[in-house]
Amino acid sequence: MIAAVLLATVAALGAVAAPIEERSTLLTGAYTCATSGDYTLCQNQWGASEGVGSQNSTLVSTSGTDISWTTTYTWANNENDVKTYANVLNNNVKGVTLASISSLPTTWDWKYTTQSSGLRADVSYDMWLGTSSTGAAASSTSSYEVMVWLSGLGGIQPVGSLLTSNVQIAGYTWNLWSGPNSNWEVYSFIPATSGTSITSFSVDLKAFFTYLVSNEGVSTSLYLNAIQTGTEPFTGTATLDTTTFSVALN
Repeated sequence: MIAAVLLATVAALGAVAAPIEERSTLLTGAYTCATSGDYTLCQNQWGASEGVGSQNSTLVSTSGTDISWTTTYTWANNENDVKTYANVLNNNVKGVTLASISSLPTTWDWKYTTQSSGLRADVSYDMWLGTSSTGAAASSTSSYEVMVWLSGLGGIQPVGSLLTSNVQIAGYTWNLWSGPNSNWEVYSFIPATSGTSITSFSVDLKAFFTYLVSNEGVSTSLYLNAIQTGTEPFTGTATLDTTTFSVALN
């Protein structure tokens, strides 16, 4: 009897000591999303009809202001067309004018755990400014789309054409591209050295908006409608692993 009690006690202690596993969420549908904490991860396969392939994303975990996730894809055909933008949106960093923002600190640590030869894809922030405080990304009230590429492989190019070379912002050197898309203007900051991948990025994103206000006439009365982060595959196969990402509004 005593032995049985001791065994039961040991078993119970073992159960308490066992590590707690966090349940991840797998997304496979073209437009499926999952929300956890401050963030929503979406597949957003908006250009999939231009290619042949597949994609899935996994929301691994959230903790405080941090999120981790992975996206795995394989795409072929029409090598100059974006197939998807699997991305994370912070649901709280929005709805304020540029004039009222003190800072937008962000950290993004990521890597390719698999990567095919000749991969054509970018890893990027996609930030939206508009005339409405309740506006959304790529909406009728959007005025500007501001992209910051941390990686662009395979010779891909952003929307428009080169506007300014060797722009110094947040400790990095960028080439600025611009061009129209739908009812908004696109500004894309691309690493000045071709083939560069910034896999550990910790800056104040406000610096990019400050540059556009000072040099391109962007109004500080516009609202920040969204900050998205993710990857745009054109062609190839890869798994993008974000070990930690955060962005905050101050």
